This record gives sequence, C-alpha cells and structure tokens, in this order.
Amino acid sequence: MSFLIDIGWSVLGLAIMFAVLSFVVLSMVWLERKALGRLQLRYGPTRTGPFGLMQPIADAVKLIIKEDIIPDDSEKAVFWIAPVIVVVSAFIIWVTIPGGDGAVVRNLPLGLFYIIAFAVIGILGLVLAGWGSANKYGIMGGLRSAAQLISYEIPIVLVAAAVAILAESLDMREIVSQQTTYPYLVVLPLGFFIFFVAGLAEVGRTPFDIYHAESEVVGGPFVEYSGAHWSVFFLAEYINTFAIAALTTLLFLGGWGGPALPDVVWFLFKTYAVVLVVFWVRGTFPRLRIDQLMAFAWKVMVPLSFYTVIIAAVYRFYDWPWWSLTIMSAAGLLVAGWIIYRRMTGPARRVADIQNRIAARHRTATQPRT
Repeated sequence: MSFLIDIGWSVLGLAIMFAVLSFVVLSMVWLERKALGRLQLRYGPTRTGPFGLMQPIADAVKLIIKEDIIPDDSEKAVFWIAPVIVVVSAFIIWVTIPGGDGAVVRNLPLGLFYIIAFAVIGILGLVLAGWGSANKYGIMGGLRSAAQLISYEIPIVLVAAAVAILAESLDMREIVSQQTTYPYLVVLPLGFFIFFVAGLAEVGRTPFDIYHAESEVVGGPFVEYSGAHWSVFFLAEYINTFAIAALTTLLFLGGWGGPALPDVVWFLFKTYAVVLVVFWVRGTFPRLRIDQLMAFAWKVMVPLSFYTVIIAAVYRFYDWPWWSLTIMSAAGLLVAGWIIYRRMTGPARRVADIQNRIAARHRTATQPRT
C-alpha cells in the first residue's frame, strides 16, 4: 500500500512540475519578446491582452492548429520519435532540480550526476530529427548539432565536477547549503563564465544557434517540421534555457539563499535574472561561424575547464583560504580574455599598421628635396 502511495505522490509531483514548466515557458516567450523589443527600440507585444500578456497563448494556439506536414520520403517512426526524445530529456532532468529547500520532486544524492547524464540524451533527438526528415539540410543541421553539443558538453561536465569538488557532494541541496557564506561565483568566477557560455551553446541560443542557421541550412534539423511537431522542439528549447539558468543559480549564485523572502521567490528571482542575460546576449551578439564555434570550444573552453578542475582540486586538497581560489580563477579568466582580445583585434591592428606604413611612405615621397 505504501508503494502505491509513493507512486501516487510521484505522479502528482510530475504533473505539478509539468504544469509549472508549461507556465514558465509561456512567461519566457512573453519576456523574451518584450526584452528584445526594448533592446531594439520597439514595444514588443502590446495588442493581445494587457501588455501583450496573451501573446504566448496566441502563439501556442497558432502552432497547435497549424497544418502538420510529414514528408513522404521521411522515416515516419524516426520522424515522430525525435521530438519526443528531445522534450522528454528536457523534462526529466527537472525531477531532481530543487526550487527551494523542499521544493523538489525527488532529491537524489547523485542529483548533479543525474542531471548531466540525462541532459545529453537530447543530442540523439536532434540527430534523429535531421536523419528522419530525409532532407540533406536537415541531416547537415543534425550533424552540426551533434558536433556542437558534444563539444560544449565537455566544459559543462568539467565545471560541474569542479563545483562538486568544492562542495564535496553531488547533492544539489548540499551544494546550495555550502554557499551560505559566499556563492561560488565569488570563488570560481571562471567556472561561472564557462558554465554560462557553454550552457548557451547547449540550448542553441545566440550566438551559438549555428545548427538552426536559417541563412545556411534553412532551419537545421527542424527544416521539415511544422505545427505541433515543431512546437515540441520549441517547448524543449525554452525548458532547457530555464534549466541552464536554474543550474547557474544553484551552482554559482547561492541557489534560493537570501534574506526575508521565501526560498522559491529568491530562486525564481535569480533564475529569471539569468534568463534576462540570455535574452540580452541574443539581442547583442551576431552568430558565430561553424569554424569559429568549434575552435572556441576546443581551443578555449575545454582547456579553461580543465584548468578549473585542477585549481579546484588543488584548493580543496591543500585546504587553502577561499581567496586563493578566487585569485587563481580570476587570473585564468583575465589571461584568457586578454588572449581572445588580442586574437580578435589582430586583423584590425595589421590593417592599421599597413595604413601607417603607406602613409609614412607617402609623406616621405611628397617631402621636397633639399
């Protein structure tokens, strides 16, 4: 009897979690449109409901009633199962992501390991979506997505390992409780930077939306999807975006810690603040080329993530003061930023040098002879 009661509570918790995440997706759609509108000197949604609050509902209704077209040459079973794999992998990790000290469906001692393990399943769904579409652009987009997500999964895993070393636990609630004195953002700013940037790449947000790339592969693995099928990918992207923001909050911003207000309020406040930064990045940076994206992953992010694990392990093993890890982490971040800056401004400096030499030769040639 107790077993059935446990199953009933678990099912109820999953239903509540699905309802909450659905509401979160609707709120993020409205918030992104408003934020991008303000960044681009527009109003954003204003017509559908007060302040445009009904715009996400209108979008959902449009996608549901839109004609759902399936290509004749597609692999029907693969075509149908691909979006299911993507959305299930996005949904299932929330089983152990806490929104407060007691606001979690099932807390696991190896919660962080569980999240990392199940989050990568979505890669399979994207590859199958491109393959099952029987479209060369879809296949190209699926392979691009696999290359990108596997590459940027490595920094996420390594930074998560560094946080686990600091907290000496994989339990998400224990990791948050270890940040009561100071958040890990203070002691590991390099890890925060790596995790946030790699998280953007994992969810395919700008400037890492290379496998969507409408100008190159006309929609990536989703090119043949429409209507309800496409809306499932859309739903999974926003759930994953909120998951990355939530994990950033839990691992680096102290989770639900804060004065006066309830735990859930602090958690949502911090998470939505990170979400706004994600939208800000989308409205600011252009898309990277595929070669730039892969080079940034393997030449910058992966080495820095290994460095993060090493300094976290050294700090914990020798039991140094917390500010020593801050110095090592900030030094790595500053050196990497300086190298990237020099690399990005190199062509401009070479052009300026050539122009200066030409101008010097011109001045020499035009000087009167004595």
